[in-house]
Amino acid sequence: MNITILGAGAGGSVTAFDYACHGHAVRLFDFPEFPENIEAIANQGGIYAEGVISGFGPVVYAGHDIDKALKGADLIYVVGPAFSTIPFAEACIGKLKAGQTVIISPGSCAGSLEFKQAVGLALDDNSVRFAETHTLQYAVRLLEAGRVHVFLKLKAGNLLAALPSRDTTDILQMIADVYPAIEPAHNVIQTSLQNANPIIHPAVSLSNAARIEGADNFLFYEEGVSDAVGRLIEAADRERIAIGERLGISVLSDPEIGIRQGYMLENDYGLAYRKAPGFIGIPAQAQLDHRYIHEDVGYGLVFMSELAKQIGVETPTIDAIIQLTSVLMNRDYATEALRTPKTLGIAGLSVEELGNL
Repeated sequence: MNITILGAGAGGSVTAFDYACHGHAVRLFDFPEFPENIEAIANQGGIYAEGVISGFGPVVYAGHDIDKALKGADLIYVVGPAFSTIPFAEACIGKLKAGQTVIISPGSCAGSLEFKQAVGLALDDNSVRFAETHTLQYAVRLLEAGRVHVFLKLKAGNLLAALPSRDTTDILQMIADVYPAIEPAHNVIQTSLQNANPIIHPAVSLSNAARIEGADNFLFYEEGVSDAVGRLIEAADRERIAIGERLGISVLSDPEIGIRQGYMLENDYGLAYRKAPGFIGIPAQAQLDHRYIHEDVGYGLVFMSELAKQIGVETPTIDAIIQLTSVLMNRDYATEALRTPKTLGIAGLSVEELGNL
């Protein structure tokens, strides 16, 4: 197949590498504001990887020309943080072709809905198929431009849902050679809720704010998650699970799905993170002004909170984290409403209608 990857960070690079190593023709795009990795990949003709998957993956094209990147694409991956979804979609306005498939990976809470709307397609327009995963398929770090280290490629515990969900099976078959273990989700609401980054990152960052601002250089999970911090994560997680229950959707606790994925060994919110094989050695961010708050609160917790209000579920812990991080960062994430059911066009849907997306 002809594969286009939008986003040349660590996630986009390893996705491009993996598809190239499976014999697909890969094109890689990113914006001119992020030239270093794209230039290195273009100069060396591909991507080097080391770790659990390794070698060299050749690419057909790496650059900043969206038309060249999309040329002949059968499957388009959008791989980046939540705040990149709309810019990538806007770059694709008028350029997608009938029969193409777009996967937002990770969806970061309904990213497929946001991309489809931003690219100018109606919710019921099925000329282009859309899907999202609940998490990235890899634990990966960018070592240097054009080279990644892959700590883990998930063998279980990653969900994919198409929009509409009736296309999920076909899209899973389309990607089965590279990702045989990705599992079908009920719909994009399940992939959104199963995304635990908004539950974990803000709670740990908030609890360790003084250490982060003091440049303590501590390990985010191993040293940042005490038993008390674990209880904060658990309280927020229980509210996320309750939203799913109200919608008739199964949402696994983060330790439970972490064990399935290979990240964790313990089903305990404090110990699970401190002893997680998949989190060993990960340093805390250098400042509070970081996507662990801006993305995971602004695009994640706010979405979950507003969805909960829509269906009549109380989320006092999630709402408290939104409020406290807003105070810390001197901005009002709830009022900004960067990604909510309203911005996604699903605010008027009933529980049954949300389940049928």
